[in-house]
Amino acid sequence: MKKIISFLLIVGVFALSSSPASAQAETKKKKKAEAMQTPAATATSPKSVIHIVTVSFKANTEQAKIQAAIDGVQKLPAKYAGITHVWTRVIKNQTDRSHIFVMEFASEQALKDYAGSPAQKEWYALYEGIRERSITSDVTN
Repeated sequence: MKKIISFLLIVGVFALSSSPASAQAETKKKKKAEAMQTPAATATSPKSVIHIVTVSFKANTEQAKIQAAIDGVQKLPAKYAGITHVWTRVIKNQTDRSHIFVMEFASEQALKDYAGSPAQKEWYALYEGIRERSITSDVTN
């Protein structure tokens, strides 16, 4: 009888002592899984906004006018301080649009302030009259 009681006591002690460790391990697993499911912006993630425009120009548009619109996009960082970088040379295009422009804005506020700005109006004077269709997307962290 003493052996059975001793055995049960030993089993009980092991069960109680492993329980907090198991709970801690389970909590760590849950936190790790949650972190993987909801990725947060890290210190190295930029806060800038990427503004992507895919565009098709009207069929009869002269190449010189298209080039003027592309050149106009390239000049935007000099005309509007909120635009930090511009890309216009397409390497790969899997859309049904002929051209892609990408502008990097310093912040969401810089993108908002760009709408209706003198720089946008000047560029639109080159661009809007020759644009057939376009789709715009904005992305940030």
